[in-house]
Amino acid sequence: MPANRNALIRYKTIDACLRNRYRKWTLEDLIEKVSEAMYEYEGMDKGISRRTIQADLQMMRSDKLGYFAPIIVVDKKYYTYEDPTYSITQTPLTELDLQRMNEAVEVLRQFKGFSHFQQLTDVIQKLEGHVYAAKHHQQTVIDFEKNENLRGLSFLETLYQAVVQQKAVSMTYQSFRAKEANQFTFHVWWLKEYKNRWFAVGIKNQLSEVLHLALDRIIECSIDDDKPFRANEHLQPEAFYQHVIGVTVSPNQRPRRVRLWVAAAHAPYLETKPLHSSQVTLERQQEGVVIELFVQLNFELEKEILGFGEIIKVLSPDALRKRIQQRLKKGAENYE
Repeated sequence: MPANRNALIRYKTIDACLRNRYRKWTLEDLIEKVSEAMYEYEGMDKGISRRTIQADLQMMRSDKLGYFAPIIVVDKKYYTYEDPTYSITQTPLTELDLQRMNEAVEVLRQFKGFSHFQQLTDVIQKLEGHVYAAKHHQQTVIDFEKNENLRGLSFLETLYQAVVQQKAVSMTYQSFRAKEANQFTFHVWWLKEYKNRWFAVGIKNQLSEVLHLALDRIIECSIDDDKPFRANEHLQPEAFYQHVIGVTVSPNQRPRRVRLWVAAAHAPYLETKPLHSSQVTLERQQEGVVIELFVQLNFELEKEILGFGEIIKVLSPDALRKRIQQRLKKGAENYE
């Protein structure tokens, strides 16, 4: 069993490298990455031999494990997948796999009615959908929103392990506004997803400001065992995002009562899918309804309001009303 587990770790590490098309991978690069993974997960510090990685590549190419990985060598030096969408994690399920997944779904469904397991609902639905599709050779019944081409997703596992193991990471990052990339130590406290975009949340170097670093702006990221981890001692994600839409949180900004008028034809949509958990309906008119939110005035709030165009009007606060008015006017000028 340990040998099988070690081989799986090697295969998954090689797969993650070859899926990262923003870097060219030599055989030496793959050896280095796999050696790091074996040390991190199994404590093996003797490294991996060149022959082992070459054998792994041949095994992944073959049909013995059902991978049939389309591994090619570019310029007689760099390894990559010929099909940019390929991954060994997308191999077809066997009948035994389906049986075990179906059993897992049945077990998980037992907990759907308990409050502690409500967050499992989406996971259960995904498993049910995939098992049904595989069994009946049909398309998945439930199609969840996803963006598989989003950059930076290959760093999710490293960042997740950094949170779980409470380890600092060495990161090379370039924001949209920066002309050059910046390298620094980052202490990840949790991972945040908003509208299919992932963020690493934590603090940088010795600073105290909580930052949201978008994974699609990360260039390099690796565990740094040489730097002590600065743990999160007081912040809870639920409380941290309590008064915001999105991920832009201003510690020194108090939430405001935002009142919006919504056209009658579209009011049912916003009432059944609130903009924020604080949303309440204050007034019903023939032409529309007035709703109120208790949130910080941030970029994501403005973006949500602007996304509804003419069917929403900001009633208060006045600063937000003027800001939306200016942005709509500027937008209209682009079509003149």
